[in-house]
Amino acid sequence: MSTRGLVLFSMAGLFWGLPYFFIALALESFSTPTIVFARTFLGALVLIPYAALTGGLKPALKAWPYVVMFGLIEMVGPWFLITEAEKNISSGLAGLLIATVPFFAVAVLAIFLKDRKALRPRSLAGMLIGFFGVVVLVGIDSFLGAVNPLFVMMVILAAVGYSIAPIIASRKLNHVPSAGVIGVSMAMVSIIYAPFSLPGLGDELALATTSSIWAIIVLGLVCSALAFVVFFMLIQEVGPVRATLITYVNTAVALSLGIVFLNEPITIGLAVGLPLIAIGLYLAGGTEKKREIPETPA
Repeated sequence: MSTRGLVLFSMAGLFWGLPYFFIALALESFSTPTIVFARTFLGALVLIPYAALTGGLKPALKAWPYVVMFGLIEMVGPWFLITEAEKNISSGLAGLLIATVPFFAVAVLAIFLKDRKALRPRSLAGMLIGFFGVVVLVGIDSFLGAVNPLFVMMVILAAVGYSIAPIIASRKLNHVPSAGVIGVSMAMVSIIYAPFSLPGLGDELALATTSSIWAIIVLGLVCSALAFVVFFMLIQEVGPVRATLITYVNTAVALSLGIVFLNEPITIGLAVGLPLIAIGLYLAGGTEKKREIPETPA
């Protein structure tokens, strides 16, 4: 990986590891629909004017079917699922479960896009080990009453969306400026969630803590707008599946913030399952090269 790729990889990993911590803070005062609405509204508020000034808005509007598809798969479903799940599971566990994204990305390439190179023995072994790690983690903690499998499955379902959306971006939106794609998709998501958020937003704001309000602002400007711009740059640099390997960094950031600042426990399941998931990630993600994924203009 080039120096530019390493820098983008580190930045994207940091920015995408932060949301789980700030979602936990935001949930102290705001509902799930409000959090999703606010972060997408703030992101669109920044990115759409920038896209208009830099010539990225018109191409994004022309490619609107794929922009809508990207927004639905990347944000509408996953951000609701993750936020709602964090009412019942720790932010660190949510971040760790999202680390399954590369497994699903490899599976999508191999099964649905017929890219057999993605399913090499090394990748297959990594997927099996990683999924076994998730099963062990959830199984042990469920048996001990530390976690509810329903909310784990919600986050894993979000991870499926996270695995598909970068492939869409790489194949169908590669030549559309990222600010336009992200700004328009965030505007769409905020419109979808507005009816569920705006009626009670005034009351929520009136009772909100300062930390929750700042969490919403950081989620919108840093963890959404800026994080997506950097992630799109990373996709262009290293390819969509390899870009999902930022979950290495995501997990470390999410777990560290949860343990240090939110006093989240290190469960037995986490201690046993985490090494297996890490090994699986290493094996599953070490094979893709950017040139192996052909890019199709929108």
